[in-house]
Amino acid sequence: MSSQARNSERSTQGQPSWHASETAEVVSILASHAERGLAAKEAARRLAEHGPNQLAEAPPDPWWRKLAAQFRDLVIWILIVAALIAGVMREWVDAGAILAIVVLNGLVGFLQEARAEKALASLKNLSSPHARVVRGGVIEVIEAADVVTGDRIELEAGDNVPADARVIEAFTLQAQEAALTGESAPVNKTTKVLAEDASLADRTNMVFMGTIITSGKASAIVTGTGMATQLGEIAGLLAREEREPTPLQRRLADLGRTLLYVCLSLVSIIFALHIARGEPPLEVLLMAVSLAVAAVPEGLPAVVTMTLAVGLRRMVRRNALVRRLPSVETLGAVTVICSDKTGTLTRNEMTVRRIVTAEQSFDVTGTGYQPQGEFIASDGKAPSGDGAISSDLKMLLDIAAYCNHAQLRHDSESDAWQVIGDPTEGALVVAARKAGIDPQADARRILGELPFDSQRKMMSVAVADADGRALMFTKGAADILLSRCTAELVGGNAVPIDDGRRAEIERANAEMASQALRVLALAYRDDLKIDNHDADAATAQLAEEKLVFVGLVGMIDPPREEVKVAVEQCRAAGIRPVMITGDHPATAKAIARELGILDATSGEAVSGRELDALDDDALADRVPQISVYARVTAEHKLRVVRAWQKNGHIVAMTGDGVNDAPAVKAADIGIAMGITGTDVTKEASDMVLTDDNFASIVSAVEEGRGIFDNIRKAVHYLLSCNASEVLVMLVAALAGWPAPLLPIQILWINLVTDGLPALALGLEPPERDVMRRPPRSAREPVITRDRGVRIVLHGCLIAAAALVGFRIAYDGSAATEAVARDTAFCIAAFSQLAYAFSCRSPRRTMPQLGLRTNLSILAAIGVSTTLQLMVVFLPAAQTVFKTEQAASAPWLWIVALSLAPVTIVELGKLFLPAGREGASPRP
Repeated sequence: MSSQARNSERSTQGQPSWHASETAEVVSILASHAERGLAAKEAARRLAEHGPNQLAEAPPDPWWRKLAAQFRDLVIWILIVAALIAGVMREWVDAGAILAIVVLNGLVGFLQEARAEKALASLKNLSSPHARVVRGGVIEVIEAADVVTGDRIELEAGDNVPADARVIEAFTLQAQEAALTGESAPVNKTTKVLAEDASLADRTNMVFMGTIITSGKASAIVTGTGMATQLGEIAGLLAREEREPTPLQRRLADLGRTLLYVCLSLVSIIFALHIARGEPPLEVLLMAVSLAVAAVPEGLPAVVTMTLAVGLRRMVRRNALVRRLPSVETLGAVTVICSDKTGTLTRNEMTVRRIVTAEQSFDVTGTGYQPQGEFIASDGKAPSGDGAISSDLKMLLDIAAYCNHAQLRHDSESDAWQVIGDPTEGALVVAARKAGIDPQADARRILGELPFDSQRKMMSVAVADADGRALMFTKGAADILLSRCTAELVGGNAVPIDDGRRAEIERANAEMASQALRVLALAYRDDLKIDNHDADAATAQLAEEKLVFVGLVGMIDPPREEVKVAVEQCRAAGIRPVMITGDHPATAKAIARELGILDATSGEAVSGRELDALDDDALADRVPQISVYARVTAEHKLRVVRAWQKNGHIVAMTGDGVNDAPAVKAADIGIAMGITGTDVTKEASDMVLTDDNFASIVSAVEEGRGIFDNIRKAVHYLLSCNASEVLVMLVAALAGWPAPLLPIQILWINLVTDGLPALALGLEPPERDVMRRPPRSAREPVITRDRGVRIVLHGCLIAAAALVGFRIAYDGSAATEAVARDTAFCIAAFSQLAYAFSCRSPRRTMPQLGLRTNLSILAAIGVSTTLQLMVVFLPAAQTVFKTEQAASAPWLWIVALSLAPVTIVELGKLFLPAGREGASPRP
């Protein structure tokens, strides 16, 4: 190997600043040749040594590991231990029932999360499958995977760039880099040396793997392949980024630990009391198991999983597809939404907003590529009824339509309009179509062309009318084109232009630019003498001088119409919207102001360079004051998300481009756009918006808050019922009574009788004020102190009813023990079923809520009541559940005592406050 080649590889690993190096220096460092490229043998050697031009993929987790992950929660392990103890005690029915619910819960979660992580595979698919390289002076078409560092690649319009490369020759080259940098408009490429500190979006002498060439031709020397590309760096960020547990997972883990401590404490106390009385250890252990079963809500994992799954189906109907079950709830806790601009807050469809001619200026209505809209003059008037427009505006739109390579097409399947070609030119075509000007349906012919290039910053075409008259249409940068004009079109006539009028046009250009509009000037010549059949001669006669100035056109990638309302709703719900984009700062600020994300009172705007000057601690201190981030990279977006998280916020990150994927994955909930989003971002996300509508996030937040409320209601219900069973067993043990409930009876109540109403509580619609509440704290537990007190009080009411019933039927003799146990069993079951009605709302009574707002709970209570009666009266069930004496129980007392707890709780709502959770929201 030559010393030059060795130096090449060392430099490649060190990643020199290719954009800040002369082309000759780049070629020298990479041991290549600017004209002949690499020799075939050298290319083969580099490929063998450094591997193919592919992104590394993390090995997927095997299915068994994904299934095992469903059994990590502490509550699940408590249930498994309880099942093992029941098995040791030969209580096979108890053990089997507990294990069945554990397995069912695991399978539901496994099936819902069966889609494996495919982010790196999707990134790989973005690479072009083939590339044209020069090797030994000969152009070859090879697999993109075989491209190596130092290859000379040839690029033209429509090509996917196969690797990162330094441009050494460029002819009107433009690249669409929105998916990588967030820049909405195609980027003009050059061969000029750039500053060392140029941001990724400003490296105009580089082309990047996974981006698309939209126009022109170029040659470039490959500087990085595979994981050494910008795309590879993002892949590395994805691979390194570990998912944090969701707020719900953290809260349920805390609840599980609390339940474990309570369970162990109660079992220890009761076990010690009975041993101290000299009772047989085996019987005491059996009672301890009964208490353990009573203390643990066996149905909780299944209820939470099924409530989340039902919420998932609701969100699908509202255009939000959730890929991970716990993320359904996470949305309800979101305090910050960090949103990409291009394609998320905006349409990613350049649109003409404003037109200025000599006599009038026009606001152009309509957004996106749909050719519908009006030209509203500065005097507020639209075109007359027959759609006529002024001659000056007509000429301007003719120039816009014909000095153009883009085409507008309608997709009948999706009923969407699409632009084929440069988005800026597409915006001009759409504007012309709004006035009924369609060059594809016109009789005019293009005779010749001077294509756009970055030196002239203009494009001109020669156009022949049906009557044979030849015109030259020109568009370009306003300052340059205006200097080539000697006249201006005024009322259909060419009028000499003086210095005063030039100054007025320059001020209009500056004003439009200050509004973040991309401005183009349009002009024409009508003194051409061209043979309509000689294109070469026509092109030779095109001279971009002595032009007649027609007007200015200002365009922008417009905000989505529904986003401004969505931003207002976010603020009303206490959620901070933040824009993070790779686009230009002026554009980002203009869009943010229009949407209400940025105003005089709602924060600052900073650039990627300013972020580079801040360390992580400084950024965490400043992040609450910043509303807009512009010219940022994937690494910057990731830092912003983590800075908000460091301040204790629950962060959602929305995006559609490749550059959004690491931040989307790192956020507490990542949200991808389903239509315009790249596969990379979709697979890195927790949720996909199927309609690409930012407003759907607000609907998802409402559902998320409602889901957490419902989980909280179900947990409240289950723990109140479990507390009542524990209190029944505890009081009976302290009083020296026999156990009022058997372990199999407790398990039946927890899993079946309580389980169905708890599931029905998960179907409650969101309460009316759910989007007027501030977000709950990330540290707020599922069970707050106020709610915990109410759970204990409600459990005491149910326990008191069951104990009173037991004492009424039990006279102290063994003969009445069975009927007393059956009485307590029925009261515990029926009172808990009736109590479910009270758990629908912490402050609204049943009449206020109405029974028809959740018919599921009526069905659940009806089914559970039927099952309970079958267990009590069917002979086969009586044998299993030891309820042979149920017919002799005092049924009037059973009915009265079963209704007592729910009656007291409902009356209490009228006179007692609901606590902090149920309080009215802050204004």
